[in-house]
Amino acid sequence: MDFPKCKALVTGGASGLGEATVRAIVSAGGQAAILDLDDNRGKKLATDLGDNSLFIKTDVSSTESVAKAINQTAAIFGQINVVVNCAGIAPAAKVLGKQGPHDLELFSRVLQVNLVGTFNLIRLAAESIAKNEPGADGERGVIINTASVAAFEGQIGQAAYSASKSGIVGLTLPVARELAPLGIRVVTIAPGIMETPMLMGMPDQVREALGKMVPFPQRLGRPEEYAMLARQIIENTMLNGTTIRLDGAIRMQPK
Repeated sequence: MDFPKCKALVTGGASGLGEATVRAIVSAGGQAAILDLDDNRGKKLATDLGDNSLFIKTDVSSTESVAKAINQTAAIFGQINVVVNCAGIAPAAKVLGKQGPHDLELFSRVLQVNLVGTFNLIRLAAESIAKNEPGADGERGVIINTASVAAFEGQIGQAAYSASKSGIVGLTLPVARELAPLGIRVVTIAPGIMETPMLMGMPDQVREALGKMVPFPQRLGRPEEYAMLARQIIENTMLNGTTIRLDGAIRMQPK
């Protein structure tokens, strides 16, 4: 798919990886809907980017909220042919910590937002994308999910987060196989340690130490590098049914 033809939904689009992807799509002449719970950041970003973007307050774990966002975006853009799932949360908690066992509601919440939220977008957006007229190679659209290196080397305290991201990796191939006859591709990106708002709030020395854990380049990944990979996935039709690590060759240690 040509990048300027993107009519995209980006969850978690008001900051971090999602914001960088939204900016990349709009700067290349595409259109992007910013789906996020952060009213202030979402509205400001949409204002900054102008007519080729819009903000829709969206709870990815809610069928009603996501369906409304999809319908609204399709009505304004004419169709949806790209979905980028960046929304997620990453609380840390040990299975058995000083305060007792891991809170079950917290575990469920992480899976609900990260894994169920991702699948919620996939299933509802696929219905809309399947109605598109096929383009080159019969392609109707592409869905990009965000996992994490924690899906493969989860650290102590990441049981819930790792489980949610492993689930995203696990659904990638079967969903890609199922949607292939409809001309819809599904690819997952597994970032390493990235310059997200959460990490950027840490002291400089902590971020520097985290960057040195990366074999090469010895620094934190940049949201713009995630957006670059998302662009390649959108443009390269042969990328399908796989998870791509974006991590500078890091392999996370237990802690």
